[in-house]
Amino acid sequence: MNPSQSLPSPADSPSPSLRPLESRKRQRSQSMQSDTSSSSQKRTLSDPATQESSGRSPRTDQMSTLSLSDPNHEIDTDMEEPITENAPTFAATPPQEKLETINKIRLKKMQVGETWYLVSKEWWEKWRKACLGTVDKEGPHQEEDLGAVDNSSLIDEYGNLRSPIVETYDVEFIPLEAWNHFVTWYGEPQCVLPRKTIMRSNEVALELQPPRLRVLRLAQTEVLPDLDAPSHPYVTLSTQDTIKTLCERLAIVVAPESPVPLPEYRVWKVEPSGDDFNHPEYPLSEFNLNRGRRVLPTEETLGDELIDTDDAFVVEFKRENGWLSDMPLKPNTTTVVFEPEPKPLFNSNDSFFNRMGNNHNMTVTTTKTRATVDDHYVSSLPSKPNGRVYRTVEPGTLGLGNMGNTCFMNSALQCLAHTKELAEYFLTGVFKDELNPDNPLGMHGAIAEAFGALLDRIWDENGIASSYSPREFKSQLQRFAPQFSGYQQHDSQELVAFLLDGLHEDLNRVLKKPYVENPDWEGGGELELVELAKRSWEGYKKRNDSVIVDLFQGQYQSTLVCPECKKVSITFDPFMYLTLPLPIKKKWRHTILYIPWDVQKAHVKIPVELGPDASLKDLRVLLGRWMGVDPDHLLTLETFQHKFYKNLNDSVLCGEVQDNDVVVCYELPCHAQQSRTYKKQPNDPIIIPMFLADAHVTSFKPSYSRGDGYFGHPSIMVLDRKQAKSVDLMYNAAIERLQRWTANTRDLYDWQGETSKGSDADPIQISGAPVTDTLTEIHEDGDVVTVQDVDVEEGDIVDAKSMNIGEDDDLISNDGSQSKSDLEPIKVGPKKGIFTLRLKSDFKDYVSTQTGYYQTKTYESWDKREEDIHNEPVLLRENDALFCEFDENMKAYYFGEERRHLEHARWDTWGMYVHPEYREAQEVSAGKKPKDISLQDCLDEFTKEERLGEDDLWYCPQCKKHQQATKKFDLWKVPDVLVVHLKRFSNSRTLRDKIDSFVDFPVEGLDLTAMAGERTVAKRLEDNGIATDTLELGNLDEPLVYDLFGVDEHMGGLGGGHYRAYAMNHLTEQWHHFDDSYVTSARATDAVNANAYLLFYRRRTSSPLGGQSHTKVEAARLNLAKEDESVEANTTADTQLPTPPNEDDTYSGTVYSKTPSSSNDYTLSSDHWRSISF
Repeated sequence: MNPSQSLPSPADSPSPSLRPLESRKRQRSQSMQSDTSSSSQKRTLSDPATQESSGRSPRTDQMSTLSLSDPNHEIDTDMEEPITENAPTFAATPPQEKLETINKIRLKKMQVGETWYLVSKEWWEKWRKACLGTVDKEGPHQEEDLGAVDNSSLIDEYGNLRSPIVETYDVEFIPLEAWNHFVTWYGEPQCVLPRKTIMRSNEVALELQPPRLRVLRLAQTEVLPDLDAPSHPYVTLSTQDTIKTLCERLAIVVAPESPVPLPEYRVWKVEPSGDDFNHPEYPLSEFNLNRGRRVLPTEETLGDELIDTDDAFVVEFKRENGWLSDMPLKPNTTTVVFEPEPKPLFNSNDSFFNRMGNNHNMTVTTTKTRATVDDHYVSSLPSKPNGRVYRTVEPGTLGLGNMGNTCFMNSALQCLAHTKELAEYFLTGVFKDELNPDNPLGMHGAIAEAFGALLDRIWDENGIASSYSPREFKSQLQRFAPQFSGYQQHDSQELVAFLLDGLHEDLNRVLKKPYVENPDWEGGGELELVELAKRSWEGYKKRNDSVIVDLFQGQYQSTLVCPECKKVSITFDPFMYLTLPLPIKKKWRHTILYIPWDVQKAHVKIPVELGPDASLKDLRVLLGRWMGVDPDHLLTLETFQHKFYKNLNDSVLCGEVQDNDVVVCYELPCHAQQSRTYKKQPNDPIIIPMFLADAHVTSFKPSYSRGDGYFGHPSIMVLDRKQAKSVDLMYNAAIERLQRWTANTRDLYDWQGETSKGSDADPIQISGAPVTDTLTEIHEDGDVVTVQDVDVEEGDIVDAKSMNIGEDDDLISNDGSQSKSDLEPIKVGPKKGIFTLRLKSDFKDYVSTQTGYYQTKTYESWDKREEDIHNEPVLLRENDALFCEFDENMKAYYFGEERRHLEHARWDTWGMYVHPEYREAQEVSAGKKPKDISLQDCLDEFTKEERLGEDDLWYCPQCKKHQQATKKFDLWKVPDVLVVHLKRFSNSRTLRDKIDSFVDFPVEGLDLTAMAGERTVAKRLEDNGIATDTLELGNLDEPLVYDLFGVDEHMGGLGGGHYRAYAMNHLTEQWHHFDDSYVTSARATDAVNANAYLLFYRRRTSSPLGGQSHTKVEAARLNLAKEDESVEANTTADTQLPTPPNEDDTYSGTVYSKTPSSSNDYTLSSDHWRSISF
């Protein structure tokens, strides 16, 4: 800098207005430059769909053109019509008042039968922020940008409500009154999503996915498949609507020419295949083959009768000559006639299980004019009128149809259904004798009945359908587990856990559970340990005894050790499945901005690496060790747009910090007071944030028009009580902090004397009253020009006196001459008037509590604070913040000009510090080959000793205080059927990811003998001559070896993806792959892949598995075998050889006891198990 350059004076006129922010969201950067000129385009919302309906639907161009009396006559017509305005009136009511109005309305509790509306969380958050005037990472939010409620993010490409939909995460629910306000303020939305409130599990809830039903009209004409033909209509109703309403609505939708009144009609529930619904009319020939069940218009609800999405109905209108279904058949056709007439579909006297299986006694009479195939062949291979032959499907190979993201359920059901001993228990009917409908923890036996009915279908020896959609099971499931309602994706492991627990309680043999106190470990040796485990198991069995306990439940040992007194606590607990962590340590890597307290030390970037579950406290400990600083003196904060965005205290996990978040660690000369355990002391220094701001936003005008005035890098000030009493002393402390951020550090202070050579400061001139006939100017190119006879304007001078300072040994006099001097420069003190120190009081944990431009943003007055000094010992209070407000000229001098990217600022100049530990870890990681993971590695990880976290302390009864004890899990008793859950999904509240690593697991020969504590301890006792006969531990010499029989696999990421299953058919010992309804043959080794999620193992043993349940199954099989022998004997005595019919005669007889059906339904056979050898 030229010696003649002078320090600028404050500007008298306001600075030019900054351009408004053009973006709704900027890319986050570590740069601290002002952002008033950089922007990115606002993200364009996707085009909203024009319609929405519940359930799965075809595309709009595939919808039926069938003439309807009311094409939009669906569930929404039952709801009140919202207010509609042609133009929004958002300016009529203050935004904050709108927010208060809606929030007040939302406090209303849901009542059954009301209509509520769905609002996209994305739009809701924008509206809320616009009402508050929030300026966040996405920029300012303005009400003018909102438009009508935009629900496009809630619907799929077909216009249906997408799934999964989670309240408060994806959507907000609002009452009709609130919705009407939105329509009045912002206009009519394109996508309106009204929903009724219903009772679900004794709670009022919104019916997000009401049943969407298929409906056709019965027609006499044969209909051939036509790809160009219009599809059938849909009808959407609530599960709370009555069957009478259902019948009326179905008839109205398909009524011919919409006559008033409607002709007499009958409604049938059918199960046609997909091809049968490519036309709005249902042919009589198909109806006679797949004749459904009559639906009577009762007052029962759709929910009571398990009506669900995609159920199909056929409406038959009476003609002048009678009912179509009762008319005589034409010659040369094959028709199935049911005798007697089918019972009504919905009979309130039928139990759920009876409804599922009461068709097996129905007979079918076939009338034909000429036999076209061998009669015996027809009886075993049913055929449709077109002559196609349907062969029976191998038991256990039935696919399960996907009803919309229900693959998680299908894969779990296939694995459980292929559990040999569990299938035996249900198929022999033993479960019926053990139903416990009065268990308050159970589901009144409904889950067990539904699961039993499903197993009947899967293992039916006469089944002809290749797939079946388990709607009945799902209806019962969501009835008791609302979390599985709708057609959303869920965790298959959660379904397995719920189902096993539900089956256990439904089939619990303990009708009245006694109170049992868990025994405590009182010390001792291994014999006492075995006895404690035995007492714990016996106590558990007094309250829990079922087929699930017999097959699936084991016991593990938990050991806690106090680090102080070495107190040992041992407990034994049951488990139904084994959750194993994968020994993969995912790392959290980030670059931290580290700012030392000493302004002479450089601020640096430090790359770090920690575990994903590490906290910010762990980060401070690491940085403290690396930098030689007490970790308690480090303060971690997140910055964004020149201010503090978040206080990163102990409760924040490293995994919560995103890759582009700017994390700054400040070193302080005192305790940072960021630890939750810190207790404030009266003499603690005051830690306060300090920000840089432009002077033109003194009154903080609306940020959407001029920006919020912040620039540069925020700082942390630490003030003692004396400093906090004086504005001047606080100003001086601010000057000290500013030394770090400006290249003109020296000019923050007044100096006297000469500067020594070698000083790193440029020589400058701080001008006083200049001579009247000359003026020195410094051009942008650095040239110095002296202009003669120029009158200087007022306001260009800062100081009353002038002093020249240079780097050399010259002392520059007032008249501009230079002379030598031996004096060293003396720092007089901070230069006054560089900025104005301002005060604001709306900061909590270093972050502003002001949410937008509708809040008061004026600075507080120092005079007012000084008046209150008699009430407060200092000027500063909690939640205060200091602002260094810079005039534009002072800002340009110390930090640079915006157009030159603030060339004097140093907040973008960071050194890089790589600690040797980090460098070594990176080198080791780079040269390390990925290790193969085995199931044994996962078991070892499960049993590894670990120390409890600070948030999970254990109360030591001996020390009488909470301790960070060590904890260890060990397997103790292993079950007959072992379900292994590979913990691929992180349970951290931060990392929402999945571990896709391949885990190698054995198909045969998983040996857990050495890991089962009960077995190993008992063997040691025997070796030491201690008798264990009374402990009932079984055959200690038989190894605990397991063989794989099922794998539930997951492909994709968390919250989505797809589930499939591998399972072995225990009848044929052949493996199959189940991809919903698609079933293929497979090899056992195919199941061993990186997608494996749940593993199902069966213990290899010479004795039967299942204990008491096996005994009951064998007894039931013996009794049923005797019944079969008796029936066979009676049948043989009455059998006569039939007389062969004449070729021209009509043959009438029972040829098949099972109704041929589509892929979605077939008649159950409650005794089909008798011919199956398990």
